[in-house]
Amino acid sequence: MVGAGLPGAQHTADGVCVFKCLLNRDTECCRVGKESVLITLGYSSVLLKFESHADLSSFSHTLRSCRTERKEPSVFSQRTEEASAVQYFEFYGCISQQQNMMQDSVRTATYQRAFLQNHIDFRDKVVLDVGCGSGILSFFAVQAGARKVYAVEASSVAQYAEMLVKTNHLSDKIIVLPGKIEDVSLPEAIDVIVSEPMGYMLFNERMLESYLHSKKWLKENGMMFPTFSDIHLAPFSDEQLYMEHYSRANFWHQQCFYGVNLSSLQAAAVDEYFRQPIVDTFDVRILVARTVKYTVNFMDAEEADLHRVEIPFVFQMTQSGLIHGLAFWFDVAFVGSVVTVWLSTAPTEPLTHWYQVRCLLHTPLFAKEGETLSGTVLFVANRRQSYDIHIVALVNQTGFRSGNTLDLKNPFFRS
Repeated sequence: MVGAGLPGAQHTADGVCVFKCLLNRDTECCRVGKESVLITLGYSSVLLKFESHADLSSFSHTLRSCRTERKEPSVFSQRTEEASAVQYFEFYGCISQQQNMMQDSVRTATYQRAFLQNHIDFRDKVVLDVGCGSGILSFFAVQAGARKVYAVEASSVAQYAEMLVKTNHLSDKIIVLPGKIEDVSLPEAIDVIVSEPMGYMLFNERMLESYLHSKKWLKENGMMFPTFSDIHLAPFSDEQLYMEHYSRANFWHQQCFYGVNLSSLQAAAVDEYFRQPIVDTFDVRILVARTVKYTVNFMDAEEADLHRVEIPFVFQMTQSGLIHGLAFWFDVAFVGSVVTVWLSTAPTEPLTHWYQVRCLLHTPLFAKEGETLSGTVLFVANRRQSYDIHIVALVNQTGFRSGNTLDLKNPFFRS
């Protein structure tokens, strides 16, 4: 058999090479000569040579049965529009995007520190890397002493992860599995799950659900890195940002644009722009109250818990002024046996590629120092791998209220 060095190949005590793989309706194969079959598994190929034509016919029959077997749509497919999934995996299949994330030194260094400082949790353990990308976290797990790492990646960057594994001479420790975590099959239970599943405002891209899904492979006393996350929110006052955002629609106020009156679309343009969460960073002095925190414990949470996330808030104003919206950021904690390591995207910490996110209210609210602002932020998951955000806010002492509905899939990146 050609490909005996591939992941899945094992030798028996008498030296016979046995290759185990998962065959399904999507398995690609073609006949080679009279008694051989070439099977493509992800980014590798295996040539099977049979002792007789009868053995080849038996195998072909088995493969046809696998292909005609109807499968229920995976959890991922049920929650995701096909067009969104294609765009998502094409994006993360780009080396340039992997580089962008890897060059975020806060992100990358914190992950490595969390693994190495808790090396006792990785030593001789079996690790699952969910959405491994370039495989950098898998390498960190091996550096921390992992015996074996299953690196699962659904985008085409899996082939580059495989290249890095081979050139770093770690094929005996890191096994790259092309595919979605909802679809792949692992040959054994897992001691530690690692991943970098956070998006803008923590929840964007809905990869947290894939991270939680992977717990079906986790041993009873297994560990997760990261372990939990806190999302923080606070009201802010920023007249410049509000007017800047509003003025983006001024283009549609023109009544003679090359002889065409555009003004009937100005209101629609304002609505669309205000539906965009703003991704940037800011000076913490614009915050006008202490933050409210909402925790997601990955060890306890279920996928369904993230389909609808409601965060109630009550802020006591620390100064008088206009409230233009709510600001958001998140922290994640890696809780190990030795130390807990934090990765923070707060505006008081070094900047990361997640920045911070601000959501404007349609109408600013005035509140005095000492008054309270109460309401809710509701995240409702959609099939575009993101969330619709519904904000309702009320100044309790005056009864003035405002709100907004935003599309997290379509943020505005403010330079």
